[in-house]
Amino acid sequence: MRITHLGHSCILVEAADARILIDPGNFSDAWHGLTDLTAILVTHAHPDHVDPEHIAGLVDANSGALCRAEAGAVAAVPQLDADPIMPGDVLEVGGATIQAVGGRHATIHRDLPGLGNVGYLIGEGVGTILFHPGDELDDIPHGVDVLACPAYGPWAAMKETIDFVRAVGARQGFLIHDGLLNERGRALAFARHDEMTDTHFHDLEVGQAWDVPER
Repeated sequence: MRITHLGHSCILVEAADARILIDPGNFSDAWHGLTDLTAILVTHAHPDHVDPEHIAGLVDANSGALCRAEAGAVAAVPQLDADPIMPGDVLEVGGATIQAVGGRHATIHRDLPGLGNVGYLIGEGVGTILFHPGDELDDIPHGVDVLACPAYGPWAAMKETIDFVRAVGARQGFLIHDGLLNERGRALAFARHDEMTDTHFHDLEVGQAWDVPER
């Protein structure tokens, strides 16, 4: 499995014969112009996870790609032209398996309306399993090898994300949802998550590809 961090929560996963893009949002433009995608997945409707201004161009450039998104995102961003995916759904694309998990976005504040969120488990045969949770820390799937861990959001404190990493128990991880942090803040988040958990964190900069070692 090869993982490329394309900024904030957007990652490109190359597993088996699939090229799967997750959360092409407006905090990053490194995903603009991508082609030959097998699937485009969106965790929820917030624009930092699906960019309403540029998503149509991505979809048009990848007309053969499977597009799936949390139901609220399907309704909010019709230019995504996606079908809804529900927790528990399982898809097979290009030899890779995609399983939807979760259900609800973490609470930002009790005065703000809640919304849905779907995380994704991506695996290749009996090999590596990657977990991208979107903006949710409640769902703890088993058997995760690589965790894409949110670094910071208005809905999470570091004490919560560290406990989330410990609960998932992945052997390796990297930070996502880091678009609100400056360089110093990101370095602090990386160091704390790496030091305070048993998960070995890799510092993936924007555009950097990482070939995940076989377990």
